[in-house]
Amino acid sequence: MTKQTIGFVGTGVMGKSMAEHLIKEGYTVNVFNRTKSKADSLVEQGAEWCDTVKLLSQNSDVIISIVGYPKDVESIYLSEEGILNHAKEGSIVIDMTTSSPALAEKIYKKAKSQNIKSLDAPVSGGDVGAKNAALTIMVGGDEDAYRQVENIFKVIGKNVVYQGKSGNGQHTKLSNQIAIAAGMLGVAEAIIYAEEAGLNIEKVFNSIEHGAAGSWSLSNLGPRMVKNDYAAGFYVKHFIKDMKIAIEESEKMGLYMPGLLKAKEVYDALSEAGFDDNGTQSVIQLLKNQIEKR
Repeated sequence: MTKQTIGFVGTGVMGKSMAEHLIKEGYTVNVFNRTKSKADSLVEQGAEWCDTVKLLSQNSDVIISIVGYPKDVESIYLSEEGILNHAKEGSIVIDMTTSSPALAEKIYKKAKSQNIKSLDAPVSGGDVGAKNAALTIMVGGDEDAYRQVENIFKVIGKNVVYQGKSGNGQHTKLSNQIAIAAGMLGVAEAIIYAEEAGLNIEKVFNSIEHGAAGSWSLSNLGPRMVKNDYAAGFYVKHFIKDMKIAIEESEKMGLYMPGLLKAKEVYDALSEAGFDDNGTQSVIQLLKNQIEKR
């Protein structure tokens, strides 16, 4: 069976590793990124650079995007030079950005009217999950479209779950971000407490990460917090964007989310302190700074 030609839009912290796995698996991969230099290593590995999203769309069977914000998603899909105005009939578009469920449904409806299949498939796992092809992928859209690209998902992820209709992938990712939000503060506070108590932090990790407190954030980002390693596996600015969308969706449902609201407040302060382009684990520095001011 001939493998589909994949167009990949967005070769940043996570997208670059995802595209690399697809190239290594033998797919023909067309790439576009707003900053061309970020795709240079992919071209060296065999990817085909496209100067525009239009050109990429015209020459791909499956088009994957993972960009920054809903406004970016809307631009690359719905603008005059965007994906849906130039993708081939019968092609499949997959947005893996964490974005608005309503926008996912809007893209789905326009795509369907043009005989193009659309999936919303946001991911979780950060830079580590992307590098190790171990992402969690949450997929919304028509099941027949999902089945046609399931093998592609399995190249870049280990936990791939079809969630149902269009928009459900995004709703699932927002549930994921809500679960992480207050938990990240808990991890940072636990480390600060342990350090102030004079404990051996590695021994603390050995105890608590295997008990009821265990979490991906604790095991993967906790050690980075201890080392003051704030390199972005997932940007603070993008986490704030996700929480903002989650709050907006929660308000539409009439829900009260105190943990989410508090986490957003703390991360807004982190952003104001100049940490937008750092990883989400850098929240520990803000909390430590507040302690020092007392």
